Amino acid sequence: MGKKKKRAESEAEAEQENKVDIVNGDSHKKDKKKKHNVDKAALIPTVSVAVPGSIIHNAQSLELATRLAGQIARAMTIFRIDEVVIFDNKSESGSQPEANSDEDESGAAFLVRILRYLETPQYLRKALFPKHNSLRFVGMLPPLDAPHHLRKHEWGPFREGVTLKERSPNPAGTLVDVGLSKNVIVDQVLEPGTRVTVAMGANRNWMLPREEAGTYWGYKVRYASNITSVRNECPYKGGYDHSIGTSEHGQIINSSDLTIPTFRHLLIAFGGLAGLEESIEEDNNLKREEDESEEEYRKVFRFERAIVEEAFKSHAYLHY
Repeated sequence: MGKKKKRAESEAEAEQENKVDIVNGDSHKKDKKKKHNVDKAALIPTVSVAVPGSIIHNAQSLELATRLAGQIARAMTIFRIDEVVIFDNKSESGSQPEANSDEDESGAAFLVRILRYLETPQYLRKALFPKHNSLRFVGMLPPLDAPHHLRKHEWGPFREGVTLKERSPNPAGTLVDVGLSKNVIVDQVLEPGTRVTVAMGANRNWMLPREEAGTYWGYKVRYASNITSVRNECPYKGGYDHSIGTSEHGQIINSSDLTIPTFRHLLIAFGGLAGLEESIEEDNNLKREEDESEEEYRKVFRFERAIVEEAFKSHAYLHY
């Protein structure tokens, strides 16, 4: 089990690192703009949502589990959530199989796979996702129609792409499939099968869709082995500065009483079938540590659906 857990975590990290942001034609300007982009990125607030893999245990079939995952993906896209963290409970931690294995997956592994699949533009899925039993029913889910899911006839300043094995006419470049009738060339040498974000047009300045153009560009999916790792492995500098825990067993509050303070990186954590308390109690790391970050998880509230929606909407307004 220990080897499987380490393999699952390394695969999750590799998949996250497999997506890079590049531009066609003016990569030499990156160093000059790097500091500006970092500073601007630090000013943009983000919202992360943590969901336990055990949330699908009530689903009576693979089809119903897939529908539930599709509803989660749609909600994350509608409310412009930046990061979705799927965490394991102690009871099933380490049961995540290999990325290409067709054996039954843990709830967390299943959700990670489906959420990443749905976030990926349709024209890239075949290249990035091998056939897998867990993907059997994804075809019945409606498309997310996220801003980065551009169709062939639609123009946009940015497009998602995947690097190809074919040799580029430019020895210092790489061919990229961006879902158009012709592939594009980027002036970097990258490994085949890497997902990239391309700024269309050779004379366009290097910029990221959200940081420079204010365009929501989908959510990132992260796997966490337990609820402690949700916070400790935060990808944002300085970590999450505000956390909200939700539970049916917590305090009931009205939507009018919900006040979200100014934040840089907000984390909203949901519990499984037995509530967020079970995830906290089963995490030995959380029990051993005695700092204020755990207390934020312990102060859980019972959120009605409208309250959670308000929290998401408040973040969505920040993007307009």
